[in-house]
Amino acid sequence: MFKKYNKIIGMLCVLAASVTLSGCSAVLLDPKGTVGMEQKTLILTAIGLMLLVVVPAIVMTFVFSWKFRASQSNATYSPDWAHSHKIELVVWLIPIIIITILAVITWKSSHELDPYKPLVSDEEPITIEVVSLDWKWLFIYPEQGIATVNQLAFPANVPVNFKVTSNSVMNSFFIPQLGGQIYAMAGMQTKLHLIANEAGKYAGISSSYSGKGFSGMKFTAIATPTRNDFEQWVQEVRQSPNGLNVMADFDKLAEPNENSPIQYFSAVSPHLFKDIIGKFMSNMSTHSSEHPHNTGIIQTMNISNRTLHAETRE
Repeated sequence: MFKKYNKIIGMLCVLAASVTLSGCSAVLLDPKGTVGMEQKTLILTAIGLMLLVVVPAIVMTFVFSWKFRASQSNATYSPDWAHSHKIELVVWLIPIIIITILAVITWKSSHELDPYKPLVSDEEPITIEVVSLDWKWLFIYPEQGIATVNQLAFPANVPVNFKVTSNSVMNSFFIPQLGGQIYAMAGMQTKLHLIANEAGKYAGISSSYSGKGFSGMKFTAIATPTRNDFEQWVQEVRQSPNGLNVMADFDKLAEPNENSPIQYFSAVSPHLFKDIIGKFMSNMSTHSSEHPHNTGIIQTMNISNRTLHAETRE
């Protein structure tokens, strides 16, 4: 009796799992930022173009299966059916057209949605330095001289320039509703430009597995209605008795722990971000003396690091 329903139960389980997992991508279809909206348009356009091939193929599968079923005696059976140039033209031409359109759209969107490309706006952008730790996110505000853990804030309708690095393994910084993601890598700096078109709270995640505490590596991005509201948040952070004035303070914060609470730091070393990157560059330079054939690579990386330091000072 149970075997009779095994297939039905299995199909129901697959359906339930599909509905449950669909929530992972639903947030991408409810963007609250310019970049997210452009990405949503790209996703829907690509899906629509691909369905032009998929839907007719599925429909024809059912139609042909029904028309040429074993019990249908009126269906014409033509095993010696000749080659058709018209059908070959349709079968090849339509996919080529769709692939060409997708290629053009992908090429254009890849340049328009380049995460390193600053967003055009009349508002002066805000810079936030992001550091991936085990297993939490550190946000440094160089212009305000503050820092936070697992919470960041910025005014709505104001571009945000993120500078991203890692103090540990490679990770990925992602605020789904605002769009885009960028990798965080030790000894390197990546960039991401986002903007929130609406005030609100948006969930941020790590979208790259980084160890046992990965599932709790989440943060909240707060888009305040105005700059004054943002300044009030900054003043709240400045009330904290904690600070990150020396590397020893940072090293203590960077110790691995899971499900870290939100923390505020009222004072931060002005060169903390570049020092985090620089300590990995120093390690690479030390190892290069043991491996002479890596000297050229290390020298190139050191030049890049000095350029980064110069940009940071500016």
